[in-house]
Amino acid sequence: MAPPLLELQDVTIRFGGLVAVDRLDLKVQRGKIRALIGPNGAGKSTVFNAVTGIYRPTSGRIFFNGQDITNLKPYVVARLGIARTFQNIRLFKNLSVLDNVKVGRHCRGKGGIIGALVRGPRVKAEEREIGEAAMAALALVDLAHKKDETAANLAYGEQRRLEIARALA
Repeated sequence: MAPPLLELQDVTIRFGGLVAVDRLDLKVQRGKIRALIGPNGAGKSTVFNAVTGIYRPTSGRIFFNGQDITNLKPYVVARLGIARTFQNIRLFKNLSVLDNVKVGRHCRGKGGIIGALVRGPRVKAEEREIGEAAMAALALVDLAHKKDETAANLAYGEQRRLEIARALA
């Protein structure tokens, strides 16, 4: 059997005397869907915050594609391809639907500030790839036809789908 895409080994997360996650073991195989369910306060969001690097486990290890990501910063975890949405919608309301998704994709970009200023062929190719990935993500959530719409003008359900597209891009 192939190694898991995501693996949490004996993960515990404490906040002072409160144990939010207690010795969690979890394996998610590539191509499989798993659910993390429980009542409010059960630690679900805490687990996702640990996987994305927002929180550091008190003990235990987190692996993605066999790589230990336990102590990586959130932006490094995002570059590896792990993203999340939040319970409260966090969009750039004055940007277009397409630009909101592009922003999510830029964290994986290779171009720096100099490349952005000079705009050489490599930067242009990367921008083209970002645009294509953003459009593919919008198509996946059935929002490609609204790519030029301002995010603030979307209905609530569409805004949620836009957040999902940004995470997928």
